[in-house]
Amino acid sequence: MSLIKKIMVAAALSSALSVNSAHAETVKIALVVKALGIGFFEAANKGAQEAAKELGNVEVIYTGPTATTAEAQIETINALIAQNVNAIAVSANDKDALVPALKKAMSRGITVISWDSGVAPAGRQAHLNPSSNALIGNMCVKMAADNLPGGGDVAILSASATATNQNTWIAEMKKVLPNYPGIKIVATVYGDDLADKSYRETQGLIQSQPGLKAIIAPTSVGIVAAAQAVKDAGKIGTINVTGLGLPSEMAAHVKSGASKSFAIWNPIDLGYSATMIAYNLAAKKAEAKPGAEIPIGRMGKVKLDENNEGAMADPFVYDASNVEQFAKIF
Repeated sequence: MSLIKKIMVAAALSSALSVNSAHAETVKIALVVKALGIGFFEAANKGAQEAAKELGNVEVIYTGPTATTAEAQIETINALIAQNVNAIAVSANDKDALVPALKKAMSRGITVISWDSGVAPAGRQAHLNPSSNALIGNMCVKMAADNLPGGGDVAILSASATATNQNTWIAEMKKVLPNYPGIKIVATVYGDDLADKSYRETQGLIQSQPGLKAIIAPTSVGIVAAAQAVKDAGKIGTINVTGLGLPSEMAAHVKSGASKSFAIWNPIDLGYSATMIAYNLAAKKAEAKPGAEIPIGRMGKVKLDENNEGAMADPFVYDASNVEQFAKIF
């Protein structure tokens, strides 16, 4: 074999080894949640792990703080930067406060997306909404109005006052009020996605709003606490609790009558989709830009708008006819 041929063979082998090594290299994706110990996010992690298994060369690091604060999330993000992960997919406690830390991550070559609760555009490459914000806001008011044919006073029990998704959905709720004559939002309180505080805030609403007919809680922690507080106060049949929750956590409250109906997207699908987006961007298989369609595995594709945001699916309503079926799933 001539020297030139030997060099060509050696180069080909080296190239093949390099490609195989790159293919085998594990892509580390951090799924950062608002706080650990919340059922919604634990279900999202199931979907993320499913995506990792399907992709084959992905490791999902499920992490988050113990408190739903921006400061605690920033500490988590800084630790992930130090670990040199390939991608961070975060559900934000504060859309603006996380930006400096996430910009630092991106400057180090780390792919950053937000999902569920968004980050300001400067701090991420793309954002995955679980559904259309307008559809979520309308659905929350509609579920309350459907059980109040004569109208009535409605209160909102939110998560934290800075939660991006909560504030967006509340704004959308207020926009559609003219479509539901007689429905009046009389108060908005914040339970910070803590069960005990959400319970106390609901007690406060019951005491301060004697004409209250419904509570909308667009948070999986808050809706359970509110339903329990209504039950404990003997207000089943007087105050209906609705909003966004998990079937496994709400089935008993639907059965008791504390909640006539509620809605949610599948958090398993949401975690799965967020992981798929993070992977495709980190692996340079897709680009985050307006109009781009990013593959999300079995969920199809998500199309980004002018703000590099996309929506996964419409919210789905659960009531006595189907909640037990889905409670077995998530």
